Amino acid sequence: MRYIALACDYDGTLAHDGRVDPGTRAALERLKASGRRLILATGRRVDDLQRVFPDLEVFERIVAENGAVLLDPSAREQRTLAEPPSMAFIERLRDRGVSPFDVGHVIVATWRPNEMEVLSAIRDLGLEHQVIFNKDAVMVLPPGVNKATGLAAALDELHLSPHNVVAVGDAENDHALLQACECGVAVANAVPMLRERADLVTEAARGEGVTQLIDRMIATDLADVSRALARHDVLLGRDSGGADVRLSPYGHNVLLAGPSGVGKSTLTNGLLERLADRGYQFCLVDPEGDHEAFRPAVVLGTAQKAPEPAEVMAVLEVPSQNAIVNLTGVSLDERPRVFDQLLARLQELRALAARPHWLVLDEVHHLLPATWRPASATIPSRPHNLLMVTIDPGLVAPPALQAVDTLLLKGPDPSALVDRFAQAIGETPPPGRRLPALTPDEALWWRRGNGKVNRFTVEPPRAAHRRHRRKYAEGELIEEERFTFRGPRGQLNLRAENLRVFVRMADGVDEETWLHHLRLGHYSQWFRKAIKDDTLAAEAEAVERAELPAAESRARIREAVERRYAV
Repeated sequence: MRYIALACDYDGTLAHDGRVDPGTRAALERLKASGRRLILATGRRVDDLQRVFPDLEVFERIVAENGAVLLDPSAREQRTLAEPPSMAFIERLRDRGVSPFDVGHVIVATWRPNEMEVLSAIRDLGLEHQVIFNKDAVMVLPPGVNKATGLAAALDELHLSPHNVVAVGDAENDHALLQACECGVAVANAVPMLRERADLVTEAARGEGVTQLIDRMIATDLADVSRALARHDVLLGRDSGGADVRLSPYGHNVLLAGPSGVGKSTLTNGLLERLADRGYQFCLVDPEGDHEAFRPAVVLGTAQKAPEPAEVMAVLEVPSQNAIVNLTGVSLDERPRVFDQLLARLQELRALAARPHWLVLDEVHHLLPATWRPASATIPSRPHNLLMVTIDPGLVAPPALQAVDTLLLKGPDPSALVDRFAQAIGETPPPGRRLPALTPDEALWWRRGNGKVNRFTVEPPRAAHRRHRRKYAEGELIEEERFTFRGPRGQLNLRAENLRVFVRMADGVDEETWLHHLRLGHYSQWFRKAIKDDTLAAEAEAVERAELPAAESRARIREAVERRYAV
């Protein structure tokens, strides 16, 4: 479910001449019965609203006085969100003969054509008040207070994100409300400019239009409106003509594939930065500690201890927080099981709050390997907003790949990646020309089904990615990436799964074994190919060429590793 809450204006939207008809009232109950939440956002005072609509408990929160007051109807708790008006201002309005006007906890309200007298009073007293219009109504509030700020306070109390809210209104004071939510709707009787800027305009007016909107939310979750929400699309990069290449923040399951060292982390981090900038929440599962320095996110777990699912849920309970789940403290064999437990909790949160908006699985072949038998039960039947990153689609469980609708390809042979993907899911690779080799700053967007390919230059993240430091220092490299001390006659089989273990073994092996690998250049080769650190490899090469005694060469290589990785 994408939309779990509806924020409604009252007058001219839910109500006609101040009253809500029985059909609209019944539609509100249907929406609640579907598991969704209701919030009212009105310019009225709470006592005035109670007089015309006594059954306020149908709403979980009421934003009153155009964003200045927040009410919890069930608890009868009211909170003022701004400073009250000054007595000098009220007296000045009376002196100028402004009538009628009402004073709430914060709002001062009157009607046209009193706006000129109101503006003169504000100017004469040197106040910083703002004047907001609601058709013929004239409202005076402190600066920066509107329905959007009031809604933000309501959503904060309810632990909801505005990206899961539909807002509907009819007048000038609803612009900020509609813009703050994922989908902004104007009823048919709305002022022209609001209809022009809304994502959707109902066919019917007032309460009947709201009823139509509610029925569409229940029936389709407004899936047919998604194309109108391009304002939320997130930048991936730019094509050869300079046009933006963007990803919709909802409705895609993406596989990012390519060999090591081709820029998958750059593309991932740039995408996550821009999702976070727009307020979309993500949870990144990081099997190898590649993202421990990434911000904005809370990193949970260390190389010594995996995080508990409850810790992750506590972070994600706050919509503005993102989580990175570091699984370097979990052995390779245990990672699928640990991820399975975490995913069950994430699915519960998505069912209740439609968050996290994106689930990112780095090195997904560690979490859902092709050999993981429970994968069919692990992957939800209809996943959404899933980004999986891998070096090879053939290493990933086929049920996970079946959910993919979009491929992002990196590296010198994207055609081979498409072939591996098709082979893994039992489909025939798409016919046609071979896809072009890509430079490290390029990627290909390939939509499954239509075969459309879009080549683009990746928009880099603001923060440079600190590549794989924790993974290589303390994590558990896959079997083929580990260093093996074998000795000159192959008499040993000592395997180092990370740099910490390598340094320990290097100190412990006999001189003959150490010098055998040193003279063959095995240390620099491992640093370059498996650790992917050309600087460390170059330092090791200098030691290998120097023909030093075993003790001194050990000390120099150990010092180089410890200086760069603090192992």
